[in-house]
Amino acid sequence: MIWNEKMECASRDEIRAIQLERLKSTVERCYYNVPHYRKKLDEAGVRPEDIRSLDDIRRIPFTVKDDLRENYPYKLFAAPMKDVVRLHASSGTTGKPTVVGYTKADIDMWAECVARMVCAAGVTPDDIAQITFGYTLFTGAFGLHYGLEKVGATVIPISGGNTERQLAIMQDFGTTVLVGTPSYALYMAEVAKKKGIDTRKLPVRLGLFGGEGHTDEMRREIENAWGILDTENYGLSEVIGPGVSGECHFKDGMHIAEDHFLCEVIDPDTLEPLPYGEKGELVITSLSKEALPILRYRTKDITWLISEKCRCGRTSMRMAKVQGRTDDMLIIRGVNVFPSQIEGVLLSIDGISPHYEIVVRKDGYMDCIEVLVEVSDASLLDRFSALEALENKIKHALYTVLNIHADVRLVEPQSLKRFEGKAKRVTDLRGQQ
Repeated sequence: MIWNEKMECASRDEIRAIQLERLKSTVERCYYNVPHYRKKLDEAGVRPEDIRSLDDIRRIPFTVKDDLRENYPYKLFAAPMKDVVRLHASSGTTGKPTVVGYTKADIDMWAECVARMVCAAGVTPDDIAQITFGYTLFTGAFGLHYGLEKVGATVIPISGGNTERQLAIMQDFGTTVLVGTPSYALYMAEVAKKKGIDTRKLPVRLGLFGGEGHTDEMRREIENAWGILDTENYGLSEVIGPGVSGECHFKDGMHIAEDHFLCEVIDPDTLEPLPYGEKGELVITSLSKEALPILRYRTKDITWLISEKCRCGRTSMRMAKVQGRTDDMLIIRGVNVFPSQIEGVLLSIDGISPHYEIVVRKDGYMDCIEVLVEVSDASLLDRFSALEALENKIKHALYTVLNIHADVRLVEPQSLKRFEGKAKRVTDLRGQQ
């Protein structure tokens, strides 16, 4: 089902015309209502009337997360607080939180974008969706909630945590759609197995996963564990939350709500735009946000854009699954390493579980990396030759992909920390030594 065929199947000329009209309006809104943007645009020698084509977006300065922190909490808002009906915030890992606001029109637009996204994944009014994201300042739960209700699905707002209760509710209420992070979906399957629950016999048929990326290997783990269709969606609070893009059942890139978000991919070193199909950093400009319009926001997410029409019939631009981030990239002895690369290797090897931790430390002046991985069968830890063979197999596979040597330590099942929200896979000890 296509929720909004007029927009999702529009021609490129129609989409570009809508984007240009809304880009002009957004730049004008920012210039006359947000002192920060007016200052940046003046310094760049750009006025609203200078935006005459979509290519003129290159003249607009970038926005980065520090801009939101430095204007904490409301100085980037383009609407008066009396018109702001919702606040969300993202704590991040350092510094002040980034605060985002929504007018009533913003909330309606958000629900529209999510409705398109979940319909593309396969949600219908007959579905019962269980949301395992926390109902907090994080945008995930509320974003999916309103969009799912808009398409007529039944929503179970169970929030995060209490996995045994999650499973009981899933059994009793007949959940058909699981909403949450992919790492939590794997953890739920693990708990279900311990409790003797066959997840493949539950009514769940579809997963709507976000909040963190997951590799194709992890997707296969989830689909095998649950017997479901695993789809990924994308969003970030600074722009709106979930709903920027999402996969259809063909899983060939995430369809972008192009009438609301103008996406570019840039070279993170030169900051120059890259052509479709080339990998770089995703930059997003909001086109219809009232409370907190964003101009050329550097997401730090690495992806590429796909311009060809999808087999599902939608003509909207798609973005590839996020390959990593420029700011969680690890530099190990001069080599760029992304945790997603390590995950992809681990999940392709039999005999280990999908739970792991990456530890980075200094050995003298040298960076070194150690990967802790749970074995699937604890008895393996008592068989030295088999254990050594598996460790060497993982080391070789990691070296083939990363081009650096990584230490591998196999640990007991259930011994690594589990996550009900976004998984923290990397422990970087270099600054503590």
